[in-house]
Amino acid sequence: MTQCNLKVLLGLLLAAAPAASAQTLLDTSAAIAVQNTLQQTAAPSMPAVPTPSTAPTPAPAQAPASGDPSTAPTPPATPLTPAQQAQLAQAQAALGAGQLTQARALFEELIAQNYAQPEPHFGLGLTLLAQGKLKEAAFEFTQLRALAPDRYEAPYNLGVIATREGRFSDALRLYGEAATLAQGKAGVATERQVLEALATEQTRAGDFAGLSSTLARIVALDPNDTDALFRLAQARTLAGQGAAALPQVYTVLQRQPARVDAALLLADIYVSQGLPDRAVRELDAAAGRVLNGGDRSVLLLRKANILAATGDTRGAVLAAQDAVREDSRFAAAFARLGELLVLHGDRPGALAAYAQAVKLAPQNAAYLTAQAAVRLALGQTAQAGKDAAQALKLKPDPATLARAQFVQGVAAYRQGQYAQARAALRSSAATAPSAETSLWLGLSAYALKDYAGAASALSESVRLNPTPTARQNLASALLAAARYPEAEAILRGLVDENPKNSEAWYLLGLAQRAQARETEARQSFKTAANLGNTRAKGALK
Repeated sequence: MTQCNLKVLLGLLLAAAPAASAQTLLDTSAAIAVQNTLQQTAAPSMPAVPTPSTAPTPAPAQAPASGDPSTAPTPPATPLTPAQQAQLAQAQAALGAGQLTQARALFEELIAQNYAQPEPHFGLGLTLLAQGKLKEAAFEFTQLRALAPDRYEAPYNLGVIATREGRFSDALRLYGEAATLAQGKAGVATERQVLEALATEQTRAGDFAGLSSTLARIVALDPNDTDALFRLAQARTLAGQGAAALPQVYTVLQRQPARVDAALLLADIYVSQGLPDRAVRELDAAAGRVLNGGDRSVLLLRKANILAATGDTRGAVLAAQDAVREDSRFAAAFARLGELLVLHGDRPGALAAYAQAVKLAPQNAAYLTAQAAVRLALGQTAQAGKDAAQALKLKPDPATLARAQFVQGVAAYRQGQYAQARAALRSSAATAPSAETSLWLGLSAYALKDYAGAASALSESVRLNPTPTARQNLASALLAAARYPEAEAILRGLVDENPKNSEAWYLLGLAQRAQARETEARQSFKTAANLGNTRAKGALK
């Protein structure tokens, strides 16, 4: 989809599922989404570590992998004695009750008595994790991993530590290992918790193919979880498998016909498949199913964007008008309507739409700046400058900042405030260089008789976009700076391209006269005069 000045996000929402209650002593990491194409719900808070009602059966000891420098060979595990089993249960109860100092002492005592048993290491690791002692906790989980390599709890909790420390690639690897070990061995809720942690890191890494596989496992665990099914459809779409995601999206809509995010995703998929008309029809159908005007407005606004991307500006305007009728409090819809009306050539209508957007969202710098730009185009110069100045007070993003400074600069130039114009346009060019900004910066410098500065700015404008206007203004600045040969070269190019450009012929005559080539100069002046240039006629006298 094409993006306009007021950008419309793709609309893919990976809703974070809350962490499931663990079947064993598991910690869980908060979900953090980092994809800028995704809108994510707030990450769930870190849940308390649950405690099993009974002590788990000790896992048999496993010899450490050969060549692993992090662990030394350990003796075979001796089964816990009845007294040790009772102490283990006491330690786990203390952990569950938040009595961390007591739990730590009990687990450490058990480890001293029977080091090769994995369960005390597990409990001590969780206790240290709860105390925020990540390095010590990691050591215990590493011991657990060596003693019981078939258990998922060790890599899972090592992944939690890696996430907390910002080692996200390590976390991704560890959660993947835990997910493999948990498959078919852990309870459904616990396996899902592990998979959700893996999904979080895959989202962070932008591994949407891997995320699709993980979410497919989550859906298999709970086929009735509609949110998980929708997330799977999103992941497949982001992985470039939009067509493969269609069955999941339609299933979501069959279960929840009024679901707006699913309808938007469906439209995005059809657009990505080169079928914008199908996308529009699906949005129209969804608009008839939703239950309130706010949702209908969102769907109609997406329809407007799709139509605009296909070049149907009139249809886009009509859809945006429908959107604001459905929800008269939807500031973004009014702003988009204003943008579309500008494209449609209706600047007065655009100004009215932007005014409503600003009224609804007075702290939105982008809306104020867009309104200022329309005012400038309509000749409302002073008010345009005031709007731009107000937008600059709202701490806009860099693109909006540069645009507001541009409007402010042009407005100042038109009001004869050349120093203010130069300052604003110089700031705009520094933030977001553009040919138009450099053109107006050059004009402002020229008006201040800063001919060297004018030539520099206009040279940049020509470099970015060598339009005849920019080149002719550059030639004027070069003449004023007494750089006659350079000016002549530019002007010869202009008259060769357009022999009827009377102003270029006149300026060429000035360049030739300044170089004491009077015969050539008079011929250029005559050509300009014959084309109606009054200044050239004066130069011939």
